Amino acid sequence: MPGVVIIGAGPGVGQAVARRFAVEGLPVALLARSEKTLREAADALASTGVPVATFTADAADRTDLDAALDKAVGEHGVPDVVVYNAALIRPDVLGELSVREHMDAWAVNVVGAANAAARLAPAMAERGGGTFLITGGMPEPKPEYVSLSLGKAGVRTLVTLIDQQYGEAGVHAASVTIAGPVAPGTDFDPDDIAEHYWRLHEQPRPDWQHEALHTGRS
Repeated sequence: MPGVVIIGAGPGVGQAVARRFAVEGLPVALLARSEKTLREAADALASTGVPVATFTADAADRTDLDAALDKAVGEHGVPDVVVYNAALIRPDVLGELSVREHMDAWAVNVVGAANAAARLAPAMAERGGGTFLITGGMPEPKPEYVSLSLGKAGVRTLVTLIDQQYGEAGVHAASVTIAGPVAPGTDFDPDDIAEHYWRLHEQPRPDWQHEALHTGRS
């Protein structure tokens, strides 16, 4: 049975989204760089009773990511939903980072999502549909987070590009823009944020949105 693939399954949004889809009965494939992260995420889903598969992958390494995604498809089939939640989050100001450091951030924040879409969206389109969701942020750029601001602007453009290429074939591309620091028990509780991902996946095609904004008041 096809399910959800979550790239970036760390504590917080990644695991909250995994729980949200698991309670709906969808099998879950989790991707992360750390075996420890994957074990913790899988253990947290044990009570849901859904099949859970874990795969180590570096989202910034296309060969590594492709191999893990292929294994996920082999385990559960072409996914109904892909969630790209990997990000390199760090404070930096103009002129602080080297070119290499900027490229490393861009590779995780944008290129990894593009590569995941390139690997999975064609099969989703051939099947007749699916949902490709990317965790966004920075509704307004912040000068103390230059590389992340650039990356989240790139995510919005990437969503548009995926929609332009695969939307007509039924692939719903969207981002969930989180306008604050994620923390349990706050206005930015990850379980509340996870509801946006489920809602976007469930939207009928005439009502498709391509961005959901979580401001802490929604």
